Amino acid sequence: MKKVAVIGLGLIGGSLALELKKHTWATIYGIDNNPEHLDKALELGIIFEKADMNIVKDVDVVIISVPVNVIPQITLEVLDMIGEDTLVFDVGSTKAEVCHAVKDHPNRKNFVAIHPIAGTEFSGPEAAIYDLFSGKVNIICERELSSEKMIDRAVDLFEIIKMRNVFMKSAKQHDKHIAYVSHLSHISSFMLGKTVLEIEKDEKSIFNMAGSGFASTVRLAKSNPVTWTPIFLQNKKYILRSLDEYIKNLKEFREEIENENKKEVYETMEKTNRIKKVLEGIK
Repeated sequence: MKKVAVIGLGLIGGSLALELKKHTWATIYGIDNNPEHLDKALELGIIFEKADMNIVKDVDVVIISVPVNVIPQITLEVLDMIGEDTLVFDVGSTKAEVCHAVKDHPNRKNFVAIHPIAGTEFSGPEAAIYDLFSGKVNIICERELSSEKMIDRAVDLFEIIKMRNVFMKSAKQHDKHIAYVSHLSHISSFMLGKTVLEIEKDEKSIFNMAGSGFASTVRLAKSNPVTWTPIFLQNKKYILRSLDEYIKNLKEFREEIENENKKEVYETMEKTNRIKKVLEGIK
């Protein structure tokens, strides 16, 4: 891996560029439709050179890290231009649409559908950090549609940056599960922030009274709407299912409190405490 093109220089793309610079000494070329992002990435040492899409003809790896609504289009454009030994992967939070878009492309074997589950609430090149991916899970979908050579290269790349690779056969399966464990948490954070802002008009009171519990729960509400709007809309089917279940649970818990049913309130929380063991198992 001597030359890498990163398309999209935000948190994930920028952090991947930093990790690959550190671990592989590859030359990192940056592509972004925002000239300020390109300049900042170069200034911060995230990339070695600014480039345009023509560079993908001459690199070993192309990383696509842009909003999910444009990933299918850009992936097809990249697959049209690459050489036969170029690895192409996207890092989007939804996989079904891009996998459907590329399924019949002659260079489908060069593409690996990837979702590194890592991130922060910040965005842009300034948000890029080292060690963002260390110890985290990387999901690879539709393994059988990529060549073994490309799968091996992708696995090696993410192992280099200390991620644990997990395979999922179906892109739709990925989108279903990620709606529950990632997308729903972002929605609940946004809606908690919205609710507090609407109910508590005195922003100074929010600042003075917000404890660590509120701050940690609402942290994701600082995430970039440019990134998350297309994710929510693209994964609408599974997000709506998760929201229906979430709303049902909220309504039931509201009724338990309204009826002052101490036993049910307590038991609902006690049963949910099991999530601690589940998350400890993940770690």
